[in-house]
Amino acid sequence: MEVLSIGDVCDFSRGLTYKKADEVSASCNAVLRANNITLETGKINFNDIKYISDEISIPNSKKVKKGSLLICTASGSKKHLGKIGLVESDIDFAYGGFMGMLTPKGNIDSKYLYWLSQSKAYFDFIQGLTDGANINNLKFSQLKNFPVPVFSLDEQKRIVVILDQAFADIEQARAKIEQNLKNARELFESYLQQVFSQRGKKVKSVELGDVVDVLTDYHANGSYKVLKQHVELKEQEDFAWMVRSTDFEKKFKNEKRYITEHAYNYLTKSKLFGGEIIMSKIGNAGKVYFMPETDRPCSLAMNLFLIRLDPSKANNEYIYRYLNSSSGKAQIAPRLKGAATQTITKDNVRSLQIPMPSLDGQHEVIKNLKILEKEIESLESLYMKKLTNIEELKKSILQKAFSGKLTKTLEVDTNKGAVA
Repeated sequence: MEVLSIGDVCDFSRGLTYKKADEVSASCNAVLRANNITLETGKINFNDIKYISDEISIPNSKKVKKGSLLICTASGSKKHLGKIGLVESDIDFAYGGFMGMLTPKGNIDSKYLYWLSQSKAYFDFIQGLTDGANINNLKFSQLKNFPVPVFSLDEQKRIVVILDQAFADIEQARAKIEQNLKNARELFESYLQQVFSQRGKKVKSVELGDVVDVLTDYHANGSYKVLKQHVELKEQEDFAWMVRSTDFEKKFKNEKRYITEHAYNYLTKSKLFGGEIIMSKIGNAGKVYFMPETDRPCSLAMNLFLIRLDPSKANNEYIYRYLNSSSGKAQIAPRLKGAATQTITKDNVRSLQIPMPSLDGQHEVIKNLKILEKEIESLESLYMKKLTNIEELKKSILQKAFSGKLTKTLEVDTNKGAVA
């Protein structure tokens, strides 16, 4: 084995440049672009193909060739820079200006080079070119120095056969794990639907307003305007959190805003203590959140409804879970008003129909949901670990392949995600 540079084993050519005005809805001139290389796998896909006018004559040098490799040389996202896809068949396609084409010379197998481009060594090389730099393009003068371990052509082909089989087995294992992960999540959703549809049970439905103690948004009575006149919201830490919908989306990490103790006490109807149901009034209208327990005073921001239930009638988590179930969402959706910006009114929130077993029955539902949820989370954790192991397995196999340590046969244990 000898180590050469990619510039020693490949010729490089840049893609076709054309004007936006040259684009048409359909023609014989099809152009592959960076999005036609699938980031995760390096496979060429034919989604969202661009076409340019038939009046433009495309030189053969700007058309892909079987056995060539397309490389993304410019992108708005650094993670796409340097990704490579192998052209495995004869197709009459051009490649765009943000692309380059690598044409292997006689001493290198194109599929061997493709597998090398999927390795950690290649990823680290590209990262080394772009890390810490505001860069959105790569030059071949940078790429050509990537080291390529060159075995004999017969050995390269043998490695390719082994890698093709190993990765086919790995992808089959991955598909099974991902299906199991999907099944676990669907099982929980199915149970939720069964619980809240109350099939076969005589459970009365009541309007949400019948079990609500407080349903308010302080923006409605002008309190926010008064608040802004007296106390500015602050980015730096102060007395109380002003809780916004983005805080729930980000699990209360970063971007917190604060108000003074005076402002907190002024907003008497918006104080949060934990366990309340929150609903977006505008902007993700109808989205439902559950306020966690907190050791800091909190007040609710505008454009959110605070829903505090009568504890003698309803369990907070039961109502929250229902509103977030497919049955609850199906009720909320038709109550939203507006086109570009949707909203939901208090009356429409109050009129939501909730299947209401007894209070003890609600507690039992939540108890059983939490037991199942814990089991599902354990399964998901197991499947996610298997997926991580598969990624590590791929890296290990590729590292062995290009260091000359790959054994003649590889058998993938789909249950353990290990090489036998």
